Amino acid sequence: MTDADTGETVTVYSDYVCPFCYLGRESLRRYQDERETDLEIEWHPFDLRAGQRNADDSIDHSVDDGKDDDYYEQAKENVRRLQEKYDVEMDLDVARDIDSLPAQIVSYHIKETHDYETWLAFDEALFAALWQDGRDIGDRDVLRDVAEDAGVDPDVVETALADDRLRAEVHDLFDRARREGVTGVPTFAYEGYAARGAVPPEQLERLVEGA
Repeated sequence: MTDADTGETVTVYSDYVCPFCYLGRESLRRYQDERETDLEIEWHPFDLRAGQRNADDSIDHSVDDGKDDDYYEQAKENVRRLQEKYDVEMDLDVARDIDSLPAQIVSYHIKETHDYETWLAFDEALFAALWQDGRDIGDRDVLRDVAEDAGVDPDVVETALADDRLRAEVHDLFDRARREGVTGVPTFAYEGYAARGAVPPEQLERLVEGA
């Protein structure tokens, strides 16, 4: 249950463990702040760990994902550059093995059962918990804390994580994103047009205003 159908929306494909998704949301916030009318987020989960995920949803870190230490060092440099550009706090030493699937399941549940502002508060709190505080958002106790801080009954976490139908629905959304041609995050989509990466606010403006 959301209010996203009452006004303009931009679809955002993202995964909480993606630092560029966090930075991209800061860019989107800046664009939103400059608009005269509201632009809400239609969040669509994406699984960056899909290639390493086992059938039981655990992650096999021994699987070669094609990303070596040089890749991560270059990515970290790009993050630092954007961090300075957007003037945001980030913990760049967050472990690469954090699994965001539990967080995405809970977030999707809240999105479907609460109003937009409540979901947004939880969503933003998840990003802050990971990238500012360095907390493991794959841990259910952390998720309970984040939910409570966002004004959500922490028992919602247990309800969501115990729901096999909900888990399957989130996996379907992962698959749908790839069928729709989304290969990386963040991806911002608006009326058939898309922008990928932590693009600057002016590019998001062109995406929406020029679509």
